[in-house]
Amino acid sequence: MVYVSLMIRLQLNELLEEREQTIYWLWKQTGIRYATIWQMGKGEVARLNLDVLDRVCEVLECQPGDLLVRVETPKRRKRGK
Repeated sequence: MVYVSLMIRLQLNELLEEREQTIYWLWKQTGIRYATIWQMGKGEVARLNLDVLDRVCEVLECQPGDLLVRVETPKRRKRGK
């Protein structure tokens, strides 16, 4: 059985490309750990601190809604016994 799950996705790379900037640049501007910025760019963040989100939005001059998008992801449901 397949069902649809909704998930939040970060559009950090897209915003950086629009502004012709890099993850390295964002790291220098925000002071946030490079590993955190890199994970955000790859979409590998399980939890996102609001302070981090606020600093990224401040530097990129955007709103959280510009960074976060809700997308559908198909998931397979495991069969019960």
